[in-house]
Amino acid sequence: MAARPPTEYRLLAELEAAFDRLIERVEGLCEVYRQAPGTAWALHTPTPDAEWLRRVLLDFWYQDGQDGRATRSHVGLVAANQTLLDEVARVNAAKAAFAELLAEIRAKAASLVPELKAVLPFRHPALHSHLRGQGLARLQLKQCWRAIPVADAPLARVRLAWYSSGRSIKKLSVSDAEQKLLALDSEASHVRIQLRRLAGIPSAEPLAQVQKQAPLMRANLFFAEPLADGRSRRATNVALPLFIPSHDGRLPDYNLPPLAPLEKRTRARRSDEKLEDEVFLPSLRVYRYRG
Repeated sequence: MAARPPTEYRLLAELEAAFDRLIERVEGLCEVYRQAPGTAWALHTPTPDAEWLRRVLLDFWYQDGQDGRATRSHVGLVAANQTLLDEVARVNAAKAAFAELLAEIRAKAASLVPELKAVLPFRHPALHSHLRGQGLARLQLKQCWRAIPVADAPLARVRLAWYSSGRSIKKLSVSDAEQKLLALDSEASHVRIQLRRLAGIPSAEPLAQVQKQAPLMRANLFFAEPLADGRSRRATNVALPLFIPSHDGRLPDYNLPPLAPLEKRTRARRSDEKLEDEVFLPSLRVYRYRG
């Protein structure tokens, strides 16, 4: 077997060290919270405590059947004093360093990524034991580096709501769509049908590739005092517990959202109204624009 290039050894060692620092800082954050817990609320946990916090902040792996592009959310609110906020900042700095190294690996040694997903969790006995017991074996890298949300300042109230009608719409040329179809399997009958359909439209016609986004929780934050820039509110997505500056250890006023998003679409369609109702190239989720 050929030896690894020196660059790969360096990147692997640096990412292992970055992962170790991330775990250590999460453990440090959870210990600070264990010693002086503020009030907390969690969507699916009646009594969120330090063990809950540790579990959700160390949820770094795929579960059986999980879509490789999907991440799990852990919605919650945590009242945080300055000591706890400092620990959150340390964790987020470690996450940012991990993400930066990962980006370098993807650019310079992408073949390392599958190995990293399999090897990194087993460097830590607690994670190793959990993985072995749960049948989990691979890191979900985005769940490692996504930042913990923090409110900019103390809040008067928080309003939580599911946002479930999000879509990603990417413009494609006819040539782009053709290349994507050919990359699937040009001999397959359903692909050939779509290639013929594509050949029947003008080569300059723009197309749209639509990807439905997973439901997410949006938090509308209302600040107790306007920020320096004059803002009195902002909205942020919360895939991890939101840490809220609190001088007395209590949470601001907050609502209780449904445990899951409503099935029925409640928001008006906007950007996708310009698209035809029927998909043009089903294998690519590509639509034509209305004439």
